[in-house]
Amino acid sequence: MMQTFMMMLKKSKTYNKITKEVITEHVSHIRMLDDTGKLEICGVFHGYPGMAGMYILKTATREEAQALCEQEPLIAGGYASYDLISIELANQENNYLL
Repeated sequence: MMQTFMMMLKKSKTYNKITKEVITEHVSHIRMLDDTGKLEICGVFHGYPGMAGMYILKTATREEAQALCEQEPLIAGGYASYDLISIELANQENNYLL
């Protein structure tokens, strides 16, 4: 059974030194996640100082989600850190967690 996680990307002190090459690698990583069915949604935050953005990931385990986070070029390059949060989805199938 797949689990859902939110990866919150937090800007580091070197975030403003990101190069075009790192951004290209970042986008390639997003494409890989999307192509393999691991990415539900992702985006950037505007108006939230210190926060870069987030991914919603679907993986078999928390360890798999953590490994994908560690592969993110912004994380690997030290431009950002992350928090990984487990999400229990509320939906029609589970009567919205009632």
